[in-house]
Amino acid sequence: MRAFILALLVLMSQPDETRANATYTQLTWADLAGWADDDHGAALSAFLETCTDLPDREWETLCALAQSAPDPRGFFELLFHPVLIEDGTPGLFTGYFEPELDGARTRSAEFPVPLYRRPPDLVDGRIWHSRAAIEEQGLLAGKGLEIVWVDDPVEAFFLQVQGSGRVRLATGEMVRVGYDAKNGHEYRSIGQELVRRGTFEAHEVSATVIRDWVRKNPTDGAKLLRHNPSFVFFREVSDVPASEGPLGAMNRSITTMRSIAVDPEFVPLGAPVWIEKGGDDPLNRLMVAQDTGSAIKGAQRADVFYGTGEEAGIEAGNIKDPGRMVVLLPIKHALALFEDD
Repeated sequence: MRAFILALLVLMSQPDETRANATYTQLTWADLAGWADDDHGAALSAFLETCTDLPDREWETLCALAQSAPDPRGFFELLFHPVLIEDGTPGLFTGYFEPELDGARTRSAEFPVPLYRRPPDLVDGRIWHSRAAIEEQGLLAGKGLEIVWVDDPVEAFFLQVQGSGRVRLATGEMVRVGYDAKNGHEYRSIGQELVRRGTFEAHEVSATVIRDWVRKNPTDGAKLLRHNPSFVFFREVSDVPASEGPLGAMNRSITTMRSIAVDPEFVPLGAPVWIEKGGDDPLNRLMVAQDTGSAIKGAQRADVFYGTGEEAGIEAGNIKDPGRMVVLLPIKHALALFEDD
């Protein structure tokens, strides 16, 4: 949490919201397709989940006003300004979810795959051992770092990609785990590697396709997963009620279909963001930037949180759509961007 606050302070200490290679365009509410038809009250509820953590006077004032806003749509229209932030890369929306796995507190033939805590010698920002070294050499075995054991190495891999999840024990207990640290290696896309090899065309690749291929090709599948050297370590966060979403990058629960992961280099964490997602299931909706992801890079890149469980995973895994996102900035911050125009 302290690291997040420090990063956000640096981000918000720049009054002109300057980002490398970014361009800014003022929009009006009429420019946002479907704005009047959205449930602004649901967006306001999601905004309130994290706005109290924003260490900036303008945001603090807005958060205080949000606590008793009688008209959610009016609240956003009166106190924010829509700004299109671009970096030359077309908009891209993907989806993510909170997986549910089956597992146990102890290792067995049924549950042989560990989810690990952070190793004591891992230092943030430094390169640690790769996924291949960890798995092939058993570097963490016998060190007491296992939180739980699960039954499926493919699902364990995707749990690391998602960054959080829940493990259902035979007793009925639900163990929730959240991201704690990673080994410092850059994320490599398994889907892109399958395309590079000629196994699939780009339009054919989805999380479901990858899962099926790895399971049908267990030996080559294990090697494929190790193509991604990045490895995630978890912490147990079972104190978060099952009725609430997993913790996002702001250390607060995220909201199904109202929270997105963004690149904080361009979009302030905690900011409302209007999205216009195309594809087979178009979506125009006010979201809140409450999470990040290693693959989420760029001013027009976002990951939509689809919820918890298998059905949410299927929906999220099929999303790879064009569109645009518009950041709602406090009026003072927005005006500072264009004061020299």
